[in-house]
Amino acid sequence: MTRARVPDCPLARTVEVIDQWWTLEILHVVLGGHTRFSAIRRDLETPADVLADRIAALRAKGLLEADDTADDTSDVTAIDTAEPGDPAYRATELGRSLRPLLLVMAAFGNHRLAPEDRSVVLVDEETGREVDPVVVDRATGRRVDTPGFVFARGPKAGEQVAARYPEARAGR
Repeated sequence: MTRARVPDCPLARTVEVIDQWWTLEILHVVLGGHTRFSAIRRDLETPADVLADRIAALRAKGLLEADDTADDTSDVTAIDTAEPGDPAYRATELGRSLRPLLLVMAAFGNHRLAPEDRSVVLVDEETGREVDPVVVDRATGRRVDTPGFVFARGPKAGEQVAARYPEARAGR
């Protein structure tokens, strides 16, 4: 894993956690309900030894954990079929916190394509309508991808970050 050049930059820290393209692919599969090793391997068409190493790396980062409750095959869904010794995994709180990023990244990838060329779309389960995710401020509900929102230095900004970003202040 590469280390962030600017360790107090939130973007660098996020990239450091994600590290490789396959991190998001595995999380996408697990968050989509395919939690067993065999199902993840099938979905991603990844050799077992490579996938085992990648899952171990995600567990070490705290993004995935073993799902011991999945060993009881009475609750296996139609998505995954349990096989003896087929371990299951679940996203940790940290792993689940990356879901909004996955949704926005998928939408970004789809925006470049004509609707008929999209292989996967995000839909409202109740209506079946395709949705377009946006990022909003939790307090106000306002979209943050508009000109009124800018990055500002935080209280723990180091010298390098402080030099790049202004202090946060009202009425800028």
